[in-house]
Amino acid sequence: MSRVACPPVAQGVEQPILRLFGLVREAVARATYALLNGDTDLAQGVVDGDQEIDEATAELELDVWSRIEAGDHASSDLRALIGILLILPELERSADLAEHIAHRALSNVGAEMTPVARGIVQRMSEVASEMWQLVAVAYSNHTARELELAEEDEELDILHDRLTSEIAQADMPTNVTAQVTLISRFYERIGDHAVNLSRRIAALEQ
Repeated sequence: MSRVACPPVAQGVEQPILRLFGLVREAVARATYALLNGDTDLAQGVVDGDQEIDEATAELELDVWSRIEAGDHASSDLRALIGILLILPELERSADLAEHIAHRALSNVGAEMTPVARGIVQRMSEVASEMWQLVAVAYSNHTARELELAEEDEELDILHDRLTSEIAQADMPTNVTAQVTLISRFYERIGDHAVNLSRRIAALEQ
């Protein structure tokens, strides 16, 4: 397996980015557990924790900009730094989606979902978390060019369609139906961000 070294100008940012990967993945898992188990304290913790992710992202962005402004860089180094700036919004937006799921847990939506809907949501969370883990490992090992997420992305799409069908057929309150429709879309978008990240990270390895 090939491994591309991190450009010297970008060294020192890998660990903060990997920490963000971990925080986002944990937020998704915790938000899902809170949703399906009616754990409002855990849900509030996810909501409150989003501020930590926002602050960590902003701090890292300032660090990268300071590196860019520090002086002349080779084109490959500058491309690496700009690539990192493009990665950060994907991380932050995915954390926001986990927060959105946690907000639905605070309103106890999970308790009014059908067993089938709950099972599909659990599986969507597992697939999305797996995608994020794969991307994090690829970023750490500099092997994103070898990463394929098509199968996982397709499974998320299938699960989204299944949940949409369950929503249409099940006897859930109208407000719950609306919220579950949004929740399904949140997980799908989390997967989309993982795919986008894998492509952006692969571009850094060229």
